[in-house]
Amino acid sequence: MDRFPLGLIVLIVVSLLIFFGIAQRALDRMRLSDKGALAVILALIVGSFINIPVPGTPVPLEINVGGALVPVGLAVYLLVKAGTGKEVSRALIASALTAAVIWFIGSRLMTGLPEPAGRFGFLDTLYLFPIVAAVIAYIAGRSRRSAFIGATLGVLMADIANYFYLVRNNATNALKSIGGAGAFDSIVISGILAILLADLIGETRERLQGGPTSEGKPDALLAGLRKPQFGRKKGDDNPRGDGDKESRRELAREEVDRLED
Repeated sequence: MDRFPLGLIVLIVVSLLIFFGIAQRALDRMRLSDKGALAVILALIVGSFINIPVPGTPVPLEINVGGALVPVGLAVYLLVKAGTGKEVSRALIASALTAAVIWFIGSRLMTGLPEPAGRFGFLDTLYLFPIVAAVIAYIAGRSRRSAFIGATLGVLMADIANYFYLVRNNATNALKSIGGAGAFDSIVISGILAILLADLIGETRERLQGGPTSEGKPDALLAGLRKPQFGRKKGDDNPRGDGDKESRRELAREEVDRLED
């Protein structure tokens, strides 16, 4: 009997955390609502079973919906929602660096060495790649969104590079599934680990310094974060709209985007 994909197990656990409200802070930083996050997870799970064949390729090629198309779509959404151009640049740089490191580890250090992890035989690549991707993506991306984008797109880009490696070596008998099989697990776990790492380090830094970094930030913005009436127009009873819970959450997201490195 085949092993149940670890990526799917992780997604199910994350769904439960969201359902019970435990992952709310991380979702706010990712600019996702509970329903939106659960919809993405459902798309990942369902899409993991769907492969789209690409005709006319030198090496048989399929694109996995859950492991390739959905992560790319989510990454584009997060890039559009990014607070600053600096964050977009960091996310793209993080993606490129992560892809380069994963490719280097996967194809250079392991060439001609026993699997599953070559020189890193003590640790399966299923765990090695996500750990490396999460660390590199966080260092380069810094924010939770940038780290997530860098980790997921980085592993996906390395998987695409592997296809061109097969083409160059005339591996015409191989069937390559971009974002499928083990790559799906690595992409999902990399994204989750990147968020957890960014959240852990970010929260630790904020606690040690007594709050978000304030150096170089506008005084009005910092004062607003400390006042619940921030964004309230003079004479208005509600800040920026009807003052419902979702409006307040959206306002908080906007200000965290501006403060977060």
